[in-house]
Amino acid sequence: MTEREPVDTSAQGLRRIVLVEDELALRDNYTLALSRAGFDVAGFSNASSALADVRKREPDVAIIDIGLGRDSEAGFELCRALRELSTRLPIIFLSARDSELDVISGLRLGADDYLTKDISLAQLIVRVNSLLRRVDALSAGEAESAVKKVGHLELFSDRLAARWRGQAVELTVTEFWLIDSLARLPGQVHSRQQLMEAANLVLDDQTITAHIKRIRAKFVSIDSDFSSIQTVYALGYRWMDELLY
Repeated sequence: MTEREPVDTSAQGLRRIVLVEDELALRDNYTLALSRAGFDVAGFSNASSALADVRKREPDVAIIDIGLGRDSEAGFELCRALRELSTRLPIIFLSARDSELDVISGLRLGADDYLTKDISLAQLIVRVNSLLRRVDALSAGEAESAVKKVGHLELFSDRLAARWRGQAVELTVTEFWLIDSLARLPGQVHSRQQLMEAANLVLDDQTITAHIKRIRAKFVSIDSDFSSIQTVYALGYRWMDELLY
């Protein structure tokens, strides 16, 4: 298989995945597995062609490698560009690089998940479906109530955004779910495992920690006194707001 022109499958109801992988054999392998799982997959070998395609039509999920061709950081730049285009596009890194620095860097740029290439194809499909379930749950929730208020926090499920003390905070799909899970029960400590279950996540402790750090940084950037996400040593995290106590 080579790169192919995108096909409009919206009438068929297929979820569309943009897959960016420069190794042809791997790209073909992932494309075949995801296609058999019921997805329409558009494969690309470089960041520029993938970005041009996303600008024409936003996919349901983007799966990207870090090193593309001779550029060892191209995937990071692509993630940054994709996140600027859309805050709610689910982005997954799929890379052979497994260092903590790479994982944290990817999540700081706004990726929702970071997988290494030793993951099985079955597990990859589970992770993709997990992200899509969260998107679907948010969309379903829009009909009920698009706005949730918890003290100084306002959550807008229709656009995966938040306001803190009246100021906008843009969140990714994963970040929104984590905040929603914490704020749903203010003051209660949530273990990392409970956060994963409540937010329908399949992540490890390191990834949860990286997401929490990124979320905190977003709130602190607009309010230097922000302290509502508290770490409870050896137990997990909790949401606190002085208006509620």
